This record gives sequence, C-alpha cells and structure tokens, in this order.
Amino acid sequence: MAYSILVVDDSETVRAVISKAIEMADVAVKNLFTAANGQEALDILGREWVDLVFADINMPVMGGVEMIKRMKADDDMKTVPVVIVSTEGSATRIKSLMDSGVRAFLRKPFTPEALKSTIDEIMGK
Repeated sequence: MAYSILVVDDSETVRAVISKAIEMADVAVKNLFTAANGQEALDILGREWVDLVFADINMPVMGGVEMIKRMKADDDMKTVPVVIVSTEGSATRIKSLMDSGVRAFLRKPFTPEALKSTIDEIMGK
C-alpha cells in the first residue's frame, strides 16, 4: 500500500532530509506533501487525504503542538497519525506530546531504518 505523507518543518533542508529518508527507507509513497509550518499543514490536510504526518515542534506562524491541537479538534483530521521529528527530547516533553495524541517521536538525526520502523509500526505493517 502506498501512503500519502505530509512533512511539516520550517527548514527546507530538514523537509528535504525527511523526504529523502522516506525514499531511502523504500516506503511506498502515493503523495508526498510538504509544509513550512502548522498553518500550511492544516491547509493541506483540509484539502488532501493524508495517511501520516511528520512534524517539527518549533515553527513560526504555528508550531507543531498547536497544529496537533487543531487536528484533534477536527473530525476529518483527528485520526491522522502524527510523528514528531525534533531535536527536543526531554522525557517530560515527549510524554506531554504522546498524551496530546502524538503517535511516535523521532529524534533528529535519525536513520532511514528508524523512520521505516516507525511508519511500519504506526501503519500496522
């Protein structure tokens, strides 16, 4: 099965790295969308079917935490799994994110294998 994936990060370089890691991990991708902040991500989620979101925490305009809150409040978006990809990684912060509905946390830098394992776990492979 091919997935529609949304990568949300304010760094164009990080978006490219995550996209390349998805390709290197040999993940079947139907559509790969990118957004520079949470608001752009919500706009994409409002008009496109997305199976999985990879998002940073700290972004201008709208950060990952606010984006997740808005997704969880929307009937069409609340079931879309979100994976946080960040350098932030305190146990308290990770627990708080998981309690808010985040499905997984990948610490930067990560390997394509770790990314694939996360996708497989979330998508039930």
